[in-house]
Amino acid sequence: MTLPRTLALAAATLAAVATVATAAALAPAAHATTTPAETTEFAAPAKSWGTYYAPRRAAKAWGTLTATGEDHAVLPTADSVRITGKVYDNTRRSSCGWAVFRITYRSGSQLPFRERWVRDCGYGGPKHFSLRYRDVYQVELKVCSEPKAGKPSLTCLYAGTWKTLYLSK
Repeated sequence: MTLPRTLALAAATLAAVATVATAAALAPAAHATTTPAETTEFAAPAKSWGTYYAPRRAAKAWGTLTATGEDHAVLPTADSVRITGKVYDNTRRSSCGWAVFRITYRSGSQLPFRERWVRDCGYGGPKHFSLRYRDVYQVELKVCSEPKAGKPSLTCLYAGTWKTLYLSK
């Protein structure tokens, strides 16, 4: 090999090494990815809740809750809450398993609530459900077993204690 060829080959090798080194130094910044800790403001992992039972284990409910976009203002709320799960009727008679949710949400400077219920009146399998609400402050659950009706009785709604599934902080 002649001297000019050797010098040309050495120069090409040094240029290639410098290019690779520059690319390696810039690669972390160019290909940066977000970690789960950085995305918690936008998407929180689903939190499991339950299994909660009605008295005498006549009904049960369990599932997951996902709260996204929490703000910590004067009245802290989650931008969106998704509740999914199953409710089971564990009796073989003419009663139903009820999962009753009390969702407290922000409306201006007030915190009103609404109740939403899911009913399963068949012994064999569960009733699947998925609920989504916005500006949520608190989610509570009560599981009851009662006769089939259009809505849960006052006893189901007001006797016993509510289980807190989510509370914005």
